[in-house]
Parts: sequence; structure tokens; C-alpha cells
Amino acid sequence: MIKYNPKTHRRYSIRLKDYNYSQAGAYFITICTHNHECLFGHIIDGQINLNECGKIVENEWLRSQKIRLEIKLDKYQVMPNHFHAVVFILETNINVGANGRSPLQMKPKSLSSFMAGFKSSITSKINILRNTPNAPVLQRNYYEHIIRNESELTCIREYINNNPLKWQLDIENPEALHKTTVKDYYNFTTKEK
Repeated sequence: MIKYNPKTHRRYSIRLKDYNYSQAGAYFITICTHNHECLFGHIIDGQINLNECGKIVENEWLRSQKIRLEIKLDKYQVMPNHFHAVVFILETNINVGANGRSPLQMKPKSLSSFMAGFKSSITSKINILRNTPNAPVLQRNYYEHIIRNESELTCIREYINNNPLKWQLDIENPEALHKTTVKDYYNFTTKEK
């Protein structure tokens, strides 16, 4: 067993320092499978053909809004080895402790609390389906982008809609010839309304 060494095993946060991820706002999130395995289905003629694992992801996403009253779901797309979505955290006084599955203490009603519960539920159900207890299904972290204006939101929605059509160019596609990122398609971080 490898002993923990803080000099070589340091974890770096990809979150904005001092940003309150429980405040009301819009977020673009991406979750990837462990080792980028194409676990959720296949792209055929520019459309995703979900398998049972992919249907679990979609069903858990749609179920999230019913059990987490502090969020509103927007555009989403299950891809063969990743998931894109826009989620709104709403201003609410409802006390929803949606961090029960999280191993760390997270702020209730925050993006990280929501993602921890969502990812845990997906992992648990897929492992039951595959009879692979405790096997990793998703990467440890997730990507998020704070959506700052309507122009960004429009571009991100378009990117999500077109993601299956552009699978052959997608950075997450292990067989892509020329890999591009969302920022290559749309430079939404610099557009101002």
C-alpha cells in the first residue's frame, strides 16, 4: 500500500476560490466515466442510442428535480462516456439536505452536494445492474462552468444539442481523429450581452 505523501499526492481544486456554489445561478456541468469508458451507449447517425446504463443516468437526472426542490434542470445530453447539462440553483428557503450520500460535509443545496448525490446514485445503480459492487463508474470530479449571461446560456444549450452530431470531433471520444473542446466550438466565456 502506498503511504500518503502531501507533497506528491496533493489534490487541487478546480473550483473558483471563494465562490459560493450554493448561491442562485446557472451552471454548465460535465461528468465523465471512469477511464473514459463508453459505458452509456453509442452514437448512430448523430443520435445517442442509450443502453441500460445510459438510461440510468437519464432517469436519475430527471428524478433529481423531483427530490431536490432547490434546482431546476435545463438542457442535458447523455453521451457514450460523459454527460453534459445545464442546471439552475434556485433561491429558496427550503431546507433540503441533499448531501446524505456524500462522504464529505458539503453545504446543503450547493452544486457539489447535488453532484455528489447524483453521481453516487448513478454509480450505485449501474454497479447493481452490472453486478460489480464498488467498481468505479465515474471520474472522481466533475467539470463546471458558471454561466454568466444569456449569450453564454444560448451557446451552451446549442453545444449540448449538437454534441451527438459532433461526436467524431469530441474531446471525450476515444476514437476521435481531431479532438476539440466546448470552448473550441463556442468561445462563450468572452461573450457579453
